Amino acid sequence: MTNAAINYEKLNDQELARYAHARDRSAISLITMRNNQRLFRTAWSVLRNHADAQDVVQDAYLKAFAVIGQFEGQSSLSTWLTRITLNAAIDRQRSIERRKAALNKQDVALMEDYRSNYASLGGARSQPDSRLVREELGKFLKLAIGRLPEQFRTVFVLRDVEAMSVTETADILDINPATVRSRLFRARRLLRQDLETEYADLFDDMIVFAGADCEAMTDRILNAICINQNGE
Repeated sequence: MTNAAINYEKLNDQELARYAHARDRSAISLITMRNNQRLFRTAWSVLRNHADAQDVVQDAYLKAFAVIGQFEGQSSLSTWLTRITLNAAIDRQRSIERRKAALNKQDVALMEDYRSNYASLGGARSQPDSRLVREELGKFLKLAIGRLPEQFRTVFVLRDVEAMSVTETADILDINPATVRSRLFRARRLLRQDLETEYADLFDDMIVFAGADCEAMTDRILNAICINQNGE
């Protein structure tokens, strides 16, 4: 269901949630397109794995849209979705850790070697195409952030990558604003051990979930929620 007469862009969060609850495809599509990047980055900050983060975002959307009729607007819709995604990512990480622990008892080593994925910057520097250089630096930054302890990494992604406020971040993580500030300070200090100041403008490129990935996520959510509503 979609109402062509509605200007969805001008709806407030509660109105948009009501339309999404009624399985309005345009409302659901707008919500996902607005939040795909942020939710993916939030999930990645916990899991540090593209495929796992993508699965978590999809699961989080399905959970959220199942109860979106209960959204009361006490926080923004984006904050509400981010909190659901973070909790889903933490649950997934705990499940992964339990599986790893069980397999490790059988002497099966499953720990990923993130450093083995480090791509040397030497080859990129010799390329005339600056885009290649940015891509290599983006990989370097993503790996450096992935090495941060989880409590610092998530705060860093929410604050410095997603530009969320201290209050929003504290609300999502259920911690004090002062704790957000101290963890962000620690995260930045740890990153300075790996990064130089000229890399700062690359943060927005390092954990990308856009283009085909973003559109595919929206299509999957629309299909899962709306495809069978009329027995189609």
